[in-house]
Amino acid sequence: MLKKILYTLVIATIFVSCDTEKHLDLAPLSSVGDNGFYRTADEVEEGLIAVYDGLQDVYQREFALTEMRSDNTKTKSSEGDWAQFESFSVQPTNQTIGEYWSTNYSVIFRANRVLEYLDVVTDATRKAQFEGEAKFARALAHFNLVRAFGDVPMIDRVVLQTDTEYFSQDPSSTVLSFIIADLETAVANLPARASITEGRATIAAAQALLGKVKLTTGDYSGAETALAAVLNNSDYALVDDYNDVFYNEMNSEIIFAVPYLGDNANESQDFSFEMTAGGVVSGLNYLTDDFKSFTTDSVGAERAAVLVNADDANEVGKFLTSSDDVRLCGNDWIVLRLADVHLMYAEAKMAGGAATTDADAIASYNAVRERAGMWLLAQGGLSKESLLDERRAELAFENHRLYDLIRFGKASTVLADLAVANGYSYSATDLILPIPQNEINISQGLLKQNPGY
Repeated sequence: MLKKILYTLVIATIFVSCDTEKHLDLAPLSSVGDNGFYRTADEVEEGLIAVYDGLQDVYQREFALTEMRSDNTKTKSSEGDWAQFESFSVQPTNQTIGEYWSTNYSVIFRANRVLEYLDVVTDATRKAQFEGEAKFARALAHFNLVRAFGDVPMIDRVVLQTDTEYFSQDPSSTVLSFIIADLETAVANLPARASITEGRATIAAAQALLGKVKLTTGDYSGAETALAAVLNNSDYALVDDYNDVFYNEMNSEIIFAVPYLGDNANESQDFSFEMTAGGVVSGLNYLTDDFKSFTTDSVGAERAAVLVNADDANEVGKFLTSSDDVRLCGNDWIVLRLADVHLMYAEAKMAGGAATTDADAIASYNAVRERAGMWLLAQGGLSKESLLDERRAELAFENHRLYDLIRFGKASTVLADLAVANGYSYSATDLILPIPQNEINISQGLLKQNPGY
């Protein structure tokens, strides 16, 4: 089923602790076999840091599965397997979806390994924190998988080749319930921002993700409660300058981000290169004509200056690198930030309706627009369409657009129109990716292919 779950019984290289006040130190700590590992609390923590290291791999190409399957971005030159995402023709043999599957399950494997050895941690506070961090990461990885692939195997412990009961899919509703339970434990156990190294999960990170999951399940009341707790947390505030969100890293708006280091062969990323400087042939996540038109009307000058590369209007501008090697980029990947929480809170208040007049919902919507220098909504009605547009403008290229369209019930209409405009064929089954064929083969057929593939 999962190479790194079924066949990996050794944690190979452990990365990451903290190198400055702002970043995790991503230098290797050890290479210890499973039979000699997790005998002390410090070794459990090293295993936990490996969980965060695994998240670095998850976000290298997530944009292909999200932004490039929406009306935001496309490839630069319709390159091979990459063009399958923009044309709604993803094949089960697509290498990128296989990597996304395996990297998320690798995070889950590492988190389960930490949870398996928690009893060696004798300090109750430290033990609770480690459990919260591991379950936050396990929930995040399962959430990535269930939104991308639908029904997926739910892995709640370290599994072996003989554990065939874990090989087949669980219903997405079951997986989402499991994710919520993990996040509720994380909320109960995780510390505030000031009490943990930047780059590690906090109570606000768990609350923000819980709110997003509950929006996905349609539990608007539960989402509102979780998101309100983040908005009332004094550790977080919108920064004044939109540009600073992305280039003054780990700022007051960042709730959870995956850190990278520039010009580091082990700890850099190259999604910045592909989005912003892809060269003659390479180049992914480039602006669609639809997004260019949207930018003109709905984004505002301050955000547009960040969203679009000033040197090339076809390129994303959000993740421009300052590294010496353009393929060894150090831009962090932002998973959760406060502007997203403000807009999700307004969505929770809307509770699936066409509009809301709730004053708190409108205040959250206006807080995001005011920072961007946009006109503000008077006390009237905030429509679903306006909220969806604001999420597109504020959060463009941060891998939210496709799932926003799905959650708002607009995906089939928007994507069908996009497909027609570009000469592609779109079906509702394209909203869920195919199960990677290699994983079906490894499971000996216990994993079943999704409809339409």
